[in-house]
Amino acid sequence: MTSDCHVADPTLSSIRHAEPVLWANPARAADLPPVLDAGGQGISLDDTKAAAARLARWAGALAELFPELQATGGVIESPLLPAEALRPALGLPAQAGAIWIKADHSLPVAGSIKARGGLHEVLEFAERLALEHGLVDSATPPGAQVQAWRALASPSAKALFGRYTVAVGSTGNLGLSIGVAASALGFKAVVHMSADAKEWKKARLRQRGVQVVEHAGDYERAVAAGRAEAEADPFCHFVDDERSLSLLLGYSAAALHLQGQLQQAGIAVDAGHPLFVYLPCGVGGAPAGIAFGLRQLLGPHVHCFFAEPVQSPCFLVQMLAGAGAHPSVYDHGLTNATEADGLAVPRASLLAAELMQPVISGCFTVRDDNLFRQLVQVLDATGQRIEPSAAAGFSGPALLVGSDAGRQWLQSTGLESRLAQATHLVWTTGGLFVPAAEYERFEQRGRALLAQAPAA
Repeated sequence: MTSDCHVADPTLSSIRHAEPVLWANPARAADLPPVLDAGGQGISLDDTKAAAARLARWAGALAELFPELQATGGVIESPLLPAEALRPALGLPAQAGAIWIKADHSLPVAGSIKARGGLHEVLEFAERLALEHGLVDSATPPGAQVQAWRALASPSAKALFGRYTVAVGSTGNLGLSIGVAASALGFKAVVHMSADAKEWKKARLRQRGVQVVEHAGDYERAVAAGRAEAEADPFCHFVDDERSLSLLLGYSAAALHLQGQLQQAGIAVDAGHPLFVYLPCGVGGAPAGIAFGLRQLLGPHVHCFFAEPVQSPCFLVQMLAGAGAHPSVYDHGLTNATEADGLAVPRASLLAAELMQPVISGCFTVRDDNLFRQLVQVLDATGQRIEPSAAAGFSGPALLVGSDAGRQWLQSTGLESRLAQATHLVWTTGGLFVPAAEYERFEQRGRALLAQAPAA
């Protein structure tokens, strides 16, 4: 990251006062090189394709391990949903482009976007062990791999995997993804969870035989504790949300499937038809992976914006900080307290932030109350049930089109005249497994807020 990325006073003031703000990235590159640096490693579209190929060859084994995947043959994917009924609630003018939802809140197995990266890293680790011990052969032709990899759902494979532990630090959804996938394969699974994590997520993990270690501190402390414990055990693989390239590439594979969905829906992405993508952001690995994949596939005409709670804007703070810095939201007097538990992260992933410097178009922040309002608006307009963190992206279209910062950016980029042909894609991230009583509480709070005052 460069050191000349200065903080404008209004942006800094809004961050410190926990006010919603839209920041446009001045370092975004119109044309990306084929290979980008990621934590000292070069990654390209080939790496994204390799991650997608790994998920594909595991499909047969996954269908055997998870009955809910039998209908899709082991494929874990989410639908692309039209959401025009949301236009009035989002305050988006009629001539400001179409609205769609990428419904990762409905992903099977983990019930969140974390099914992508989390599953990929567990499968990559399992695959490495299987190759080392001769359970599968790297020389197997691609066309025969799905059948050959079915052996990795067998008792003999589970006996091998059972000698190892897979651990992770999480506020909730990544822990669910890693814990469920690892335990299904036969690994011992340990999830270090912060105080922000929801009780129902802890209970769901324990029901799957996953060991849950609770920490009184925040996400950062849970990760540090898990990392330290894993370093002392040569048979433990730690899934490091702050540093993992495997996680990031697993998320990036989503771009390949979305490209096909856009084509099937007749949605063009080119100079005359820009695509604006709004992604909830915690530590940054999931949105960074998706943004990387989308920019590699769709080029400069896709504009990714990361959404964060006003009390936990760790990625925005990092993007503003410059080279050599790794600030925390606490440094700005913020609490890191938010109902969006998956986004309650005080410090961003340097791997993700450095990779995203030339990639994303900006970041924005949203108040918790608005998460609950928009959770209800999504339910009423589309019937989709999402959790609060998954609602973060829905503030993006109105901020982009209606705020001073958004209008200035649209004018400066020449995109203002193309809004009528644009597509706004809000990426939802979790909610499938939220218990009914918990969701009812979310809904009641959202309806009470909508009755009091309009969204802010």
